[in-house]
Amino acid sequence: MDISGKIAIVTGGASGLGEATVRAYVNRGAKVAIFDMNNERGEALVAELGAEDVAFSHVNVADESSVAQAIAGVMESYGAIHICNNFAGIAPACKTYGKDGPHPLDIYQHALNVNLVGTFNVARLASEQIAKNEPYNEHGGRGVIINTASVAAYEGQMGQVAYSASKGGVVGMTLPMARDLAPLGIRVNTIVPGLIHTPLFDTAPEHVYKALEQMVVNPQRLGRPEEIAHLSVMMAENEYLNGECIRLDGAIRLQPR
Repeated sequence: MDISGKIAIVTGGASGLGEATVRAYVNRGAKVAIFDMNNERGEALVAELGAEDVAFSHVNVADESSVAQAIAGVMESYGAIHICNNFAGIAPACKTYGKDGPHPLDIYQHALNVNLVGTFNVARLASEQIAKNEPYNEHGGRGVIINTASVAAYEGQMGQVAYSASKGGVVGMTLPMARDLAPLGIRVNTIVPGLIHTPLFDTAPEHVYKALEQMVVNPQRLGRPEEIAHLSVMMAENEYLNGECIRLDGAIRLQPR
């Protein structure tokens, strides 16, 4: 896929991995719709990158009407959707049973609702519009959905039971979703990030930060958001990549704690 001139949705696009991906797509000539709940950051990005290339919608990815309304706005403004990047997510920390008792069920359900149901909600509604595109190549390609999991889907640490379950669900639905959408010319892939240096790490004490870096095999540092964005771009551009989950983690394998 040639990204130039294409229309992309980026959930969680107002900060972190999503923001880096917004910038990468705009730099390659795409127009991007940011779906996020951070109005201040979203509107600041529109002002910085230009309203002709970037739009912002306040969206709760787990709410059907919120997503449907935002997607309708993208179609009204741009007339098409070619790429859907799902980055929106939360990472609660709580043990199955700990000093405060059993894991609160509402926290577990909220993690699944945002990370798994929210990802599926956006993907299913975006696919409806991507399917309307005229094919842009001889093999009937119409677009791509790029979801985001985590290495915690495979090696969740203590206190990550809800987060790991939600991200494991994203990994698990990658291939069946790709198979579902194949007749429509829509590819589906999942990015599986390791420890990435987002603003969350800026508040961590230096000894904690250094300890995290030591967990990475090579290069021995945290990943950078722009490296995740680079992988998203590759997933969009490479038409033979489909139904795949790719770890981008410096060969880290998370330990129990």
